[in-house]
Amino acid sequence: MKTIWNFTGARALVAGAGGIGSAVTEALADAGADVVVLDRDPAGLAGLARTGTEKAGGTVRGLNTDLTSAGACRDAVADAVGYLGGLDVFVHAVGANDRRPVLETPDEVWERIVAINLSSAFWLGRAVGEVMVPGGYGRVVYLSSVSGLLAHRDHAPYAATKGGVNQLMRVMAREWAPHGVTVNAVAPGYTETDLTRAYLAKPGMRASMEALVPAGRLGRPGDLVGPALFLASPEAAFVTGQVLYADGGRTLV
Repeated sequence: MKTIWNFTGARALVAGAGGIGSAVTEALADAGADVVVLDRDPAGLAGLARTGTEKAGGTVRGLNTDLTSAGACRDAVADAVGYLGGLDVFVHAVGANDRRPVLETPDEVWERIVAINLSSAFWLGRAVGEVMVPGGYGRVVYLSSVSGLLAHRDHAPYAATKGGVNQLMRVMAREWAPHGVTVNAVAPGYTETDLTRAYLAKPGMRASMEALVPAGRLGRPGDLVGPALFLASPEAAFVTGQVLYADGGRTLV
């Protein structure tokens, strides 16, 4: 995707090589950033990896890791910082969902989604903050969701974790603002990614979900690139602790 942003020389870490994470990674690299992307899917990482060229700008290096433990998150950030020589931008685009009613949600589903969506956000964010705060500069962007605000049925663990991400982000923003580090979130509406593909394939589901969006369509990963790159840019220096809804108007109705 062509981008208007200039991230030449920026050092970025993206957690998540899926749809939105992939789109943001490619846009950052196109804009000149050197990017390390974290994921447990070797194929996804291989598809993103590239060396810098005069035309394409920055580099992308994949790091295969499971982000469901504090130690793994801490090590991943250390490895990324060692490779990049520092850190200016961090984007957390890791997420999992399991749609079922609360009374049918087993403990292991709750624990898995909390670990992937919320615990990794804390563990990675804390490790990133340990680099950015002493350095006096940083941009942290979390991928939240409209589910952090709206009460969708069959979304209890997912909604709880995204609401948790919003508040985690706000506390980080409050604590780190004096040090030149901003922390914000982009909250997508219904977006076509691997996370939603099977759900949207159910008979009538796509049409019913599109009917809930004033824009009349579902989101695409590219729709999140502009909001994420703005919040990751130097131009967003006075924006912190905010949730930017990129949802086609879903939260208006």
